[in-house]
Amino acid sequence: MADLIVQAAHLSPTHITQLTGLTAAVKVELPYAGLARFIGVPNPLPAIEYCTAEKLDAANLDTPLRWKQFRLLAMDMDSTLITIECIDEIADLVGIKPQVAAITAAAMRGELDFPSALRQRVSLLAGLAESRLQSVYDERLRLSPGAEALIQAARAAGLNTLLVSGGFTYFTDRLKARLGLDETLANTLEIKSGTLTGQVLGRIVDADAKAAAVADTCLRLGCTTQEAIVIGDGANDLKMMANAGLSVAYRAKPIVQRQARIALNHVGLDGLLNLIAT
Repeated sequence: MADLIVQAAHLSPTHITQLTGLTAAVKVELPYAGLARFIGVPNPLPAIEYCTAEKLDAANLDTPLRWKQFRLLAMDMDSTLITIECIDEIADLVGIKPQVAAITAAAMRGELDFPSALRQRVSLLAGLAESRLQSVYDERLRLSPGAEALIQAARAAGLNTLLVSGGFTYFTDRLKARLGLDETLANTLEIKSGTLTGQVLGRIVDADAKAAAVADTCLRLGCTTQEAIVIGDGANDLKMMANAGLSVAYRAKPIVQRQARIALNHVGLDGLLNLIAT
């Protein structure tokens, strides 16, 4: 027996009626609009298939989740904590967004080696003024829905926060200050005389580096990675998600959704708050 938690802004009485029949739940709770809990579900698969077709987020929980189980909230940045891929928006400033975005998408699907794909994209940005990065931050970067609520709840529950990104420190540094994050890790763009050289300094933050960052942070906190919540959207997030106690795919590529414990496609990041009890 498991609990099935269904959520979406468009969750309707018709959906509830259909799901009540499909779940054969012992109990149905409707705490507020857009959320339903089906408790004691013997076979959640038919209901999950229905939710997929109806564009409803459904989480099947064999055991309850509680904040006290976790010590760390780790998140990817681009297309997870924020709605954009920063490198694609930087590329748009020099008129090459379609080429760069195509490489980004292929890398996030796991079709390209991430370090070489990143270096290839950054090389196309050579000659761009550093000031244009601020334009991307000010004019295009937006937090994903529910991001601040999730971070606030995690911090209130005593979790540390880690932003670990295959993107750039220019943006993670600013988000760290803005959101009060504990730690960040990202790539450093080489900038000389106020201009991007088209190079990345040091080792690329790839899938292995992300997984190591989560493991190292947990070690410093005196916990295991089973006490970490890890949220991502791309193939380069899979290794850090694989070791987590709770892996969450947020509006993620299919390969990530298949491997994550929970997928959120239709609600914001704060949808996770409906799955974790105090």
